[in-house]
Amino acid sequence: MSEPAIDYPRITRRTLHDEVLERLRDMIIEGLLAPGQRINEGVVGAQLGVSRTPLREAIKTLASEGLVEILPAKGAIVRRFTEKDLADILEVIKALEQLGGRIACEQASDAVIEDLRAMHTHMLELYETRDRLEYFKLNQAIHSKLVAASGNAALMEMHATLQARIKRLRFVGNEGPVKWAGAVAEHEAMMAALLKRDSAELSRIIGVHMDATLLRVREVL
Repeated sequence: MSEPAIDYPRITRRTLHDEVLERLRDMIIEGLLAPGQRINEGVVGAQLGVSRTPLREAIKTLASEGLVEILPAKGAIVRRFTEKDLADILEVIKALEQLGGRIACEQASDAVIEDLRAMHTHMLELYETRDRLEYFKLNQAIHSKLVAASGNAALMEMHATLQARIKRLRFVGNEGPVKWAGAVAEHEAMMAALLKRDSAELSRIIGVHMDATLLRVREVL
């Protein structure tokens, strides 16, 4: 009698485009490419060790995400957001995440909820070691997975588009121990509500978190 086939996870290989895109996005998030700065393809390509072709493809993707603007006679410029831009985007993200959170509480499987809890635990470990960039990436992944737990593809697409545009601002919004600790405490409360599947409380805490995020980032602007 043959043994049952085991469904091993497939090995995925990242393309050069994915690698360049992530590195370029990280440079913007960390401020190595500042708002309003022109992306010098020769200099940045040399820093990353790639030719201009994959770099230009990555820039096009970032332009579609809203992180970069391509201007006539100037080339690619890191987008500079105003306070109103930030407030408008966070207002919509708040509504999307509140909706996604409510649906997740009602419909998400126990396995998905457990995945979110595990991600949250790892995020706290990164917080303890003060690994800001990796903490931030996982933090954003948690927000995305919470929305994805709703199973609503349109909601996920809209959320991903808007979230990508203000990654740099949200990253700098947690600079300093007080701001960072406040954001972590809000995530703790969100996770507690999710584990109880308390949709009303989760929606309320998401609102508190987003309003506090706006205040934290406003100080930077």
